[in-house]
Amino acid sequence: MCGIVGYWGAKQASDVLVGGLRRLEYRGYDSAGVAVLTGGALHIRREVGKLQALADGLGRAPLEGSVGIGHTRWATHGRPTTYNAHPHTDASGRLVVVHNGIIENYMALKEKLQAAGHVFQSDTDSEVLAHLVGSCYGGDLPAAVRHALQQVEGTYAAAFLHQDHPDTIVGVRHGAPLVAGVGEQESFLASDVSALLDHTRSVVYLDDGNLVQIGPEGVRVSDLADNALPLEVHRVDWNPAAAEKAGFEHFMLKEIHEQPASLTNTLGGRLDQAANRIHLGDQRLTEDTLRGIRRVVVVACGTAYYAGLVGKYVLEELARLPVEVDVASEFRYRRPVLDPETLVIAISQSGETADTLAALREAKRLGCPTLGVINAIGSTMGREVDAVLALQSGPEISVASTKAYTSMVAAMLVLGVHLGQVRTTLSDADAAGLIRDLKHLPALVTKTLEMAPKVRALAEAFALSQNFLFLGRGINYPTALEGALKLKEISYIHAEAYAAGEMKHGPIALINEAMPVLAIATRSATYDKMVSNIQEARSRKGSAMGTVIAVATEGDIQIAHHVDRVLFVPDCPELLSPIINAIPLQLLAYDIARILGKDIDQPRNLAKSVTVE
Repeated sequence: MCGIVGYWGAKQASDVLVGGLRRLEYRGYDSAGVAVLTGGALHIRREVGKLQALADGLGRAPLEGSVGIGHTRWATHGRPTTYNAHPHTDASGRLVVVHNGIIENYMALKEKLQAAGHVFQSDTDSEVLAHLVGSCYGGDLPAAVRHALQQVEGTYAAAFLHQDHPDTIVGVRHGAPLVAGVGEQESFLASDVSALLDHTRSVVYLDDGNLVQIGPEGVRVSDLADNALPLEVHRVDWNPAAAEKAGFEHFMLKEIHEQPASLTNTLGGRLDQAANRIHLGDQRLTEDTLRGIRRVVVVACGTAYYAGLVGKYVLEELARLPVEVDVASEFRYRRPVLDPETLVIAISQSGETADTLAALREAKRLGCPTLGVINAIGSTMGREVDAVLALQSGPEISVASTKAYTSMVAAMLVLGVHLGQVRTTLSDADAAGLIRDLKHLPALVTKTLEMAPKVRALAEAFALSQNFLFLGRGINYPTALEGALKLKEISYIHAEAYAAGEMKHGPIALINEAMPVLAIATRSATYDKMVSNIQEARSRKGSAMGTVIAVATEGDIQIAHHVDRVLFVPDCPELLSPIINAIPLQLLAYDIARILGKDIDQPRNLAKSVTVE
């Protein structure tokens, strides 16, 4: 969630820090701050709210100096206030820290420090880290950090700066992302490579238990026993322009319209039509291993969880494997029944989702083969799974996921075809048809996006609704869940989603003349059942305000007899329909939120990368 940037070099540190933090705004935050060494002393500036408030303050009263650390905070311990904002100092005021994560034993540490005379200025767990390192300090900053961390339980990515050591910033990582950047006579730290792209493309991905020092000697990485580790510098090919809106009003709208390209990237190189084969790219899970799989468990959160639900339908249909989909935050707090014949698939856009990462580690502890469906290859999850199915959909800036979601679903389709072929549960003819359909998918999405003006008109009619009900069946039940989530996330309208057959078992009591019902009624094996469910809903309507809206297949001349409004999407095979049907739901949520004047790219209370449990 939170963002970290550190800089050592010859430039004005405050400019580098604020510029890097701007690149991390997509992660969500409620306050921001920097600490810069100026004239041999540490100077701190902190502001609640948007980063621009901090930038404006620095514009009025600049901090001159070329070494510093910065932070954007998303509150976990303590309200969003100036005194809870980072950076935090130790008791002497000579050491500062910025921290992402949660110190789980912070209260015990705080009480111990208070008994020793330490006075705290904030409600945060992060300030405890500053005081703890300060209490261990005897002139050697890296040694103090190492000693302090022996007492810490929890997750952290942190950067420390001491005014007695103007040539050293120390970073540590355990369970939260942190990378180092290598430049010409300058070095960087950040919680995400996007913060560094204006200055360098050479990055070092840090692993749990790593301690990094940046300064005049460049980047040095060691373990917590001070054993030097080899420096693996990676070249990042992302273009900073990818994080710009490219003429769209919001990043979310830009990313909705990027889906033909993002799906092309996800599918590219994997669909071998000539050989009628799927190439996953990562061969660490061999075909022999996959043939030995007897069960699949998918772990994910939020939008990724809904992509996993679609994946359940796909894998059961094509590979004939039993599939369970678990909310990752619940997974390891029961006693999951897992064994080496269970493939555990972790789905995460960032590859840093704390709950999913914890579930993945539990699966690995129990001996399961693991596969990561992720967008950030260099992420923690990408390094810990046995194999990676990379989304390759590019940076997604808007907090509400769109292109990453459809790429996740596409990746599950690719995996389903591959497993079906490996396990011989999918005929060559059916595999060829699916590969052909997947090849055509980006073009179908392009055509679907042409319906944007019709969706906009629908949004204008229903933007003032207080509630929405989404209904779906079969493989499009998860689509209904995802559509309701998008509307909730960015418009703050209450929306619920149900499997349509469940409506009469309770939820139908919610329906009245003021509640729009949106039914996903595209061509499918359960189309007739869906129409019956629509009729049940419509019979409870008392006025025109209580409208039933359908997402239906082009050419369906019967649907208009059963609903009040229709959004027609291109005809496609049922297995691909969750991707096509997601498009109008994304556009509807976006347009309603825009009409209502909401902060679409950074909705309240939400963060892009949830790196704490």
